[in-house]
Amino acid sequence: PPSTMSTHATGPRPTNGKFAGFHSLTFWCGNAFQSASWYGARFGMTRVAYRGLETGDRSRVKHVMRSGNVFFIFESALNPGDVEMGKWLQDHGDGVKDVAFKVDNVQSVYDYAVSHGAKSVKEVWEEEDEGGKVIFATVSTYGDTTHTLVQGSDDYKGAFLPNFAAVDGASEDPLLHVLPIPQLSFVDHCVGNQGDQQMVPVAEFYEKAFNFHRFWTVDDKMIHTEYSSLRSIVMTDYDEKVKMPINEPANGKRKSQIQEFVDYHNGAGVQHAALNVENILQTVPALKARGVKFLTIPKAYYKRLAERLAASPVNIAEDLAVLEEHNILVDFDDQGYLLQIFTKPLEDRPTFFMEIIQRCNHEGFGAGNFKALFESIEHEQAKRGNL
Repeated sequence: PPSTMSTHATGPRPTNGKFAGFHSLTFWCGNAFQSASWYGARFGMTRVAYRGLETGDRSRVKHVMRSGNVFFIFESALNPGDVEMGKWLQDHGDGVKDVAFKVDNVQSVYDYAVSHGAKSVKEVWEEEDEGGKVIFATVSTYGDTTHTLVQGSDDYKGAFLPNFAAVDGASEDPLLHVLPIPQLSFVDHCVGNQGDQQMVPVAEFYEKAFNFHRFWTVDDKMIHTEYSSLRSIVMTDYDEKVKMPINEPANGKRKSQIQEFVDYHNGAGVQHAALNVENILQTVPALKARGVKFLTIPKAYYKRLAERLAASPVNIAEDLAVLEEHNILVDFDDQGYLLQIFTKPLEDRPTFFMEIIQRCNHEGFGAGNFKALFESIEHEQAKRGNL
């Protein structure tokens, strides 16, 4: 497999504040109610909180879906003439607008980011109700995407965040328990696709604005097929709680999946979220039973995988035949391995999709699988007439 080096932070802890992982992803969509319901039906997520007309919010509605520590917020405009939301939907279609980070000190992280080149979207603000107080701020990142900084959500005693109403989603949706419930744990990483030659400037933005460092990197010499290729840099915070892979297309004979995304999303944006699970062989069949469609992998991949594993000191606990049956990819080094699988696009535009990942002492991102994955995606692109 391609050799990629993970690099860890060196030197003293940055003074801008600590990151504690992903808080939530906010999707802007044409009909948040139906989008949230779809993620309930397909991903077995439960609606846990709501904000809208009934809670006193007159402009936007938000439905919060949860599975484990994965929180997705689906947001729509309530009134005609919402220019900001309207432009987003026209340009990008439904998609991830905001990737929220948990931090220990919003003011400090925000001040540092803005003084180091980040554009402020909303200055530090507080929200409070009987469940407690939470502090926020929002800054821009690539494309029209934003990062909201969240402080105090773990101590908050209410439904989700202040001024949301609690929803008993488990009893609200009679279909939820008819099918197996996938066990999702947390957001492992969140990938942003950039236009050509934009990857390095965006990576440098995370270095400057958030004190992130390069954790992992691959280039198009490592990751390519006959037709297309990509370059990727994974940025992370000092404690490696937030991982943000940044991809760009590399020139190939045909249009790469990265370029296809950029074309249909109309610029840079969130390509996929990876959801970490403890047992991928429980999760994937449960998702398939609920109608989630995954990419398929050529049989030759598994024959080659068995040969490579035979020469490796790593012992994989899962049955290779079962992994093959479910099209689950395996990447490994001398210390451990990971198991991963990718859904087909989850919307009409071939933009956003999801990854399911199980880590077994392996912190990589599946470089050894990129070629097989690309070939599978190219097969789908050809069907769409976009290769």
